[in-house]
Amino acid sequence: MKKIYLILFLCISASIFAERVETIKFGNMEQWTVRQIKESKLLGGQTKTLYCLAPKDTITQNGPYIYGKNGNPWSTSNAYAKVAGIEKAAGTMRPEKREGGGTCCRLNTEMLEVSVLGVIDIQVLVAGTLFTGQTIEPITGAGDPYKNINFGIPFTGRPKALMFDYKCKVSPEQWVWYAKGTAKPKKQNGHDVAEAYIYLQHRWEDANGNIHSTRVGTGYHRFTKDQPTWVNGFRVPIHYGNITQESWYKDYMGFKGLMRAKNSKGKIVPIKEEGWDANKQPTHMIIMLTSGCYEAFVGHEGNVLWVDNVKLVYEN
Repeated sequence: MKKIYLILFLCISASIFAERVETIKFGNMEQWTVRQIKESKLLGGQTKTLYCLAPKDTITQNGPYIYGKNGNPWSTSNAYAKVAGIEKAAGTMRPEKREGGGTCCRLNTEMLEVSVLGVIDIQVLVAGTLFTGQTIEPITGAGDPYKNINFGIPFTGRPKALMFDYKCKVSPEQWVWYAKGTAKPKKQNGHDVAEAYIYLQHRWEDANGNIHSTRVGTGYHRFTKDQPTWVNGFRVPIHYGNITQESWYKDYMGFKGLMRAKNSKGKIVPIKEEGWDANKQPTHMIIMLTSGCYEAFVGHEGNVLWVDNVKLVYEN
């Protein structure tokens, strides 16, 4: 019996030492920059708080925040907007104390309202999102939210999994809001859920400044029901190459066509994903952690995803 236990111990030890785990910068959720944004008097003149996953700091002046400073990989759905001189803060991501100590990140899907002189004029549905890349502030309109986002960060590794702690609240309702702000919110059929995914891309730029990409690796998971207690060390496996013939493949794991990136001329342009190739060297990584799975302005108010300790797992 002792020999059996010894063999089991050696096997477990070998599997542990066969891999290494690296925490992504600021992925332990313990450092936050606090921004105090004073909204325009026309909107009530209140001071709103926005949070950035970044070195501890407090910013009390209005103005754009420069994401990506000092190698920080993270950006969020929190944003400072300035439209026709009117300043507004929108926040659906914030830190929250975790049971037992420490801090986690809370991502909410919320109906954000803009009231002009006390009258609700605009309603916009926004999912809480934490992602690798940069939000280009100020936001100047709601027409195309992706035009202000530089998705992904330079990255050349080949991890085998994305790992993090999570819990979630997901509505079972089979309808979602469509609320873009240009009309009264409408209900439509659908089931909004939280999700986490990682894309490894090999990108290149042509002479006209267009950005092309081959998908090297894909990891994707949707959280379709409530998980009220923490699940620690949850893994999203990364699959290399073409995954479209796998039994578990879903269309949403493929090429979205919505993502943008900044080209060498400083312009935000679409990322044109054009194929799969496991043998390519990754040049960029996109990680997305979000309380909603639909495109911008569509989803279910009240969904929440909590995340902590975001890491990458590698073979040793």
